[in-house]
Amino acid sequence: MKATFAVRKDLDMGKGKIAVQVAHAAVIMALSSDKKTLKKWLDDGQKKVALWVKDESEIIELELKARELKVPFYEVRDAGLTQLPPNTLTCVGFGPEEDEVIDKITGHLKLI
Repeated sequence: MKATFAVRKDLDMGKGKIAVQVAHAAVIMALSSDKKTLKKWLDDGQKKVALWVKDESEIIELELKARELKVPFYEVRDAGLTQLPPNTLTCVGFGPEEDEVIDKITGHLKLI
């Protein structure tokens, strides 16, 4: 089991900003997952992978694939208090789900 986090490269966020956006997605994911899936992910070591996407349109393509595969995903939109305008889509978390299923969605992306 793993979760992946697709982060927009076109926003040129600082390292700290990226870390916080991915953390937001992970927290939303953990709170939103059904108990059985969450327990399995936690027991498997909570594997997490942060990946680059070029822009918002690529995120939308990934979300369509996740819907097709019935994999949950969680969008993070910035509050606009520091580097970005309010409601900017910064990243999306996918899963947790079995590795081979997640790889059908984000397996082609490059690591951050």
